[in-house]
Amino acid sequence: MKVVAFAGYSGAGKTTLVEQLIPAFKALGLRVSVLKHAHHRFDVDHPGKDSWRHRQAGAFEVLVASDRRLALMREYEREQEPQVHHLLAELSPVVDWVLVEGFRHSDLPKVEVWRSDTAHPVCYPDDPYVVAIATDDASCLPQPTGLTLLELNAPEAVRDWLLAHGGRFEYQSETYLG
Repeated sequence: MKVVAFAGYSGAGKTTLVEQLIPAFKALGLRVSVLKHAHHRFDVDHPGKDSWRHRQAGAFEVLVASDRRLALMREYEREQEPQVHHLLAELSPVVDWVLVEGFRHSDLPKVEVWRSDTAHPVCYPDDPYVVAIATDDASCLPQPTGLTLLELNAPEAVRDWLLAHGGRFEYQSETYLG
């Protein structure tokens, strides 16, 4: 399994890029999973549904499965920041690529997503895990870089670069969880 994170500030275009990369990888017959960092109290369940009722009753985990999908909800007993490597271990090992959205401070290889019309700073000068920058205008980057520059609005080109450099994205869970 290969893992790449897409990091950057809100509004940079991470979700749009990941959304476009999924069918680009699938068009080549590759299986893709997504790991998304959410903020605070998000919910995928609905009040009144059986699974919601089980969670409200105090279940630590509720797994809902059908012949089409599976969803696992786990309630943390106290607030804790999720660890990206533990979450990756939860994913199916038969996936070809995992696209991680968020986890800006992780030690995963990252493509920084940066849009020129935002006032957000860049991460690449201080983050040794940034391997490329996907941007809509490389000439507006606030600091020069020797990193690979990718066109933010060309998802197939981003996919092709990831595939061409796939070895650097091979994920070895035992390195992080061993």
